[in-house]
Amino acid sequence: MSVGDGKATRKKKPRILAITTDCCTGCAGSPACIEYCPIEACMFWVPDEDHPPFGRIEVDPYLCIGCQKCISKGPDGAFLDGCPWDAIEMVPTEDWEGLHGIALPDAPPAPPAS
Repeated sequence: MSVGDGKATRKKKPRILAITTDCCTGCAGSPACIEYCPIEACMFWVPDEDHPPFGRIEVDPYLCIGCQKCISKGPDGAFLDGCPWDAIEMVPTEDWEGLHGIALPDAPPAPPAS
């Protein structure tokens, strides 16, 4: 799970969201992308039960702020820190909402009461 710096929180719905593609391997349990995400728990590990220790990373669309720190594609083809396998894409939020039939709120939902 991404640790974040404890300072960044989502205040409004982003124009773009990070999504992982089928190319995601989870970096065999040491995912690079999670280290770059400033939002706690936005990116999380989903194990591949058929092929341990492999798995993949998923992004919580309710928490993503669209900062692009998790991707490796920079302007004009520059390579940045982030996913070394180019397995994260940024998609317009409206497209994601239309595909999933969900309207994302500006702020993330409150965590469940414990």
